[in-house]
Amino acid sequence: MDYVPYAVPFFLLAILVELCYGWLKNKNTYRANDALSSMFMGALRSTSSALKIGLGGAVFFFVETYFSLPRWDSSSILTWVIAFVAYDFFYYWFHRISHERQIFWASHVAHHQSEDYNLSTALRQTGTGFFLTWVFYIPLFIIGVPSYVFVSVASINLIYQFWVHTEHVPKLGWFELFFVSPSNHRVHHAQNEEYIDKNYGGVFIIWDRLFGTFKEEEDEVTCIYGIRGPLKTFNPVWANFHIYVKMFKEIFHTKNLKDKFYVLVAPTRWIPSDSEHLSPKTNFDVQNFEKYNPDSTFVSKVYAFFQLMFVSLLSTIFIELGEMNLAQGIVVALAMVSTAYCVSLWLDCKKALFADTLRIVFFIGIFIASFFFPEIDKFILPLAIYLLINFFFILLLNISFQKNNLLTR
Repeated sequence: MDYVPYAVPFFLLAILVELCYGWLKNKNTYRANDALSSMFMGALRSTSSALKIGLGGAVFFFVETYFSLPRWDSSSILTWVIAFVAYDFFYYWFHRISHERQIFWASHVAHHQSEDYNLSTALRQTGTGFFLTWVFYIPLFIIGVPSYVFVSVASINLIYQFWVHTEHVPKLGWFELFFVSPSNHRVHHAQNEEYIDKNYGGVFIIWDRLFGTFKEEEDEVTCIYGIRGPLKTFNPVWANFHIYVKMFKEIFHTKNLKDKFYVLVAPTRWIPSDSEHLSPKTNFDVQNFEKYNPDSTFVSKVYAFFQLMFVSLLSTIFIELGEMNLAQGIVVALAMVSTAYCVSLWLDCKKALFADTLRIVFFIGIFIASFFFPEIDKFILPLAIYLLINFFFILLLNISFQKNNLLTR
C-alpha cells in the first residue's frame, strides 16, 4: 500500500507550522517563489501516473511472476523489518549512483535545485524518475519480497525523509550514529566543496559510515544549498529535462564515437573534450553566491498559490484517488504541466500573458469538448469554476505587471 497520498495533508500542515515557527523565531527559511516552485514539482511527479507510464511496475510484475524465489510471508513482522532495511540499502546505492553518473543525475537533479532548505524542498521531486529508478530494486523482487510489502516500505521510507529537510532541528547526538537526521541531510543538499556528494542514506546513515560517504555538518561551514550551475528559472519543464538536454547536445556534438556512448554513464562532471564549450564548468564561489530571486509581484505569488491548489487537486482527485482512462490522463497531464509552466513565467518576471492566454484557450476547448465526449465529461463543472477564477486573476496580473512595468522584460 502506498501511504504517501495519505501523508500529503500532514506534509502541508508541517510546512505551515515550520513557516510560522521561522517567523516567530526571526529565522524564516522560506521564499514564496522557491517554495511554490518546489511544491509544483512535487505535484507534477504524478503526471507519469496520469499518462499510464509504469515501466518499473511492469518489470517488477514480470520478475515477481517468473524469476522470484518463494515469496516471503507478508503477515510476518520479520518480513517487514528485513524488507524495510533491505530497501534502504538499495536506496543508498540508487541515491549514490544518482549523484555519480549522468543518466541518473539527469533525473535526480530536480530534487537538489532549490536554493532554500525547508520542508517544501522535500516535496521537490523529479518527474522523470520512472525512466530508470526501478532498476535498483529488482533484487528485492528476485529474493521474494512481495509487491505489497515493497510498495509499503518504499512509501514509509519516502515519508521518513520528509522531516529531515529543515534547518530548525539541531544535531541529535546518538540518533545520528544510526539514522538520517536534518543535520546530516543538510550536508547532502549543500554544494560546498566540503559537503558535496555525501550522506546518501534514506533512513539509515549507517550505509554512509560503512561505505565512506559520511560527512558531519561543521559549525564553522554554513551549508549553501542548490546545484553547481544554477538554473536561474522556476520553469519545472526545464528543471526536469535540462541535464538530458545537456547530454544529448554532447552526444550529437562530440566526434568521438566512444564518447557518444560514454556520455550517458560518465561521472556527473565529465564532458567530452571537444564539447566543453557546450557546458562550461561553473566555479562555485561561496563568498559571492547569490540566490535566484526575481522581483515578482505579490499578485503573481497569490496567483501561483491558487494554481498550485488547482494542480494539487487535479493530482489528488483525478490521479491518486480516481480512475482515469488514457484520454483523461492526457488532459490532466497537459493541464498540470501547462499550468506549472505558465506560473513559472510569472514568477520569473517574464512575458507570460500570451502563454497563459493559450493555456486558458486550451481549457475552454476541453470545457466545450466535455459536452460531446463522455470520456472527459467529468471535467465540466470543475473547469467552469476554474476558468472563471482564472479570468479574474489574469486581469489582476495584467494590471499589476503593467503598473510595475514588468511586462517589457
